[in-house]
Amino acid sequence: MLHVVGRMDRGGVETWLMHVLRRVDRSRFHFDFLVHTDRAASYDAEICAGGGQIIPLPSPTPGLNYARRFRAAIRRQGSYDIVHSHVHHFSGIVARAAHKAGIPVRIAHSHTDTSVLQGAASVARRAYLRLTEALIDRYATVRLAASEKAGTSLFSPHLFPRHRWQLLHYGIDLEPFAAPIDSRAVRAEFGFSDEQLVIGHVGNLNQAKNHAFLIEVFAAVARRDARAALLLVGEGPLRATINDAVVQRGLAERVVFAGQRSDVVRLLMGAVDIVVFPSLWEGLPLAVIEAQAAGLPVVLSDRVSEEVDVVPQLIRRLDVEQNPEEWATTCLQLRSLRLRESARRLVADSDLNISRSVLNLQQVYEAAVAELPFGRQHAA
Repeated sequence: MLHVVGRMDRGGVETWLMHVLRRVDRSRFHFDFLVHTDRAASYDAEICAGGGQIIPLPSPTPGLNYARRFRAAIRRQGSYDIVHSHVHHFSGIVARAAHKAGIPVRIAHSHTDTSVLQGAASVARRAYLRLTEALIDRYATVRLAASEKAGTSLFSPHLFPRHRWQLLHYGIDLEPFAAPIDSRAVRAEFGFSDEQLVIGHVGNLNQAKNHAFLIEVFAAVARRDARAALLLVGEGPLRATINDAVVQRGLAERVVFAGQRSDVVRLLMGAVDIVVFPSLWEGLPLAVIEAQAAGLPVVLSDRVSEEVDVVPQLIRRLDVEQNPEEWATTCLQLRSLRLRESARRLVADSDLNISRSVLNLQQVYEAAVAELPFGRQHAA
């Protein structure tokens, strides 16, 4: 099968796909990845080492030539039974191209809630959204969503009644959470002492994650706790803007930009006391699930789907429009809360465990292939 993504860098969707790739039944399922870039990405080497292919198709456009370029890009790899598209509304363009290429199963997968952006879209943008939704309606044979909010964002109710798409929750790998962690050593890497309050955030530095508000919250915490620190894990287009905000508030010595990391679980377990997640929109953020598996309290935006609340004792939801001082108060109240073993068990027993997520995805693939005419099913 062929997964279509922007780029296989570290991010929620891409990390979930890598979790799936490491655990899927390789005797029955082979994954290749078509990416809309010609730049190398974090996960490329692991994919290729496992026998998968990275197929570059840079500079994608909604024009009719996408189907021609798509066919040309995949021609060398042979035929695919399934194309699984993860590029939101552009999945309509991908599904049409896959249909033209003769691929029988075409999956459009919504990973995020973009309703805020859609509400503010220009007339031209709205026309594009309606066009791609119509293409998904016509050419996608399966429609998936990471959460209810992500689903209604892409599959608008007037065109896609609820029975026309299905939920497929992400899952996280719980094995790293059982590894012993030297918290003192992890904190020392960033200059944190054992006694310091460390607030953490894991996510790309982009508009959706609302780092501007996060800095305001941390500034309010810092005014009450002179030793508090903020650890930001991730990279993105707003790095310079966020850094400027940190400097302007005199917090440069107390905010650490850790960049993209392959050891997020280690940092959560060893360095962080509280995770703050004030997103403006989301799908089903892996970082929030990972924080709960680590037993950490999470102060969370009310705009994030409640499906992510696996350990209710650890979750505090606040209005993202609320005063940062209120968020800071909640953070300080939760600084000593921990539920390590019991929290991990709850995540393990939920659909947000990668083992269940992989089984659910395999069942989607098998059901889609089973519905093909006999000849196509036999080929698959």
